[in-house]
Amino acid sequence: MAVPKRKTSRAKHRSRHAQWKGSLKAPELVECPQCHEKKKPHHVCPSCGSYDGREVIET
Repeated sequence: MAVPKRKTSRAKHRSRHAQWKGSLKAPELVECPQCHEKKKPHHVCPSCGSYDGREVIET
């Protein structure tokens, strides 16, 4: 079983855990080719229900 040779210092531990703030950003949005509404990339459009040029969900 792998065991650390030394105790992780408080500064090392805290600097590693301080990186979460970099992942806070607005979600990327693209325009739906069918209805031209904003949607998440690689997701079904919530307004018209289309994905990859065809209707997947009836709305």
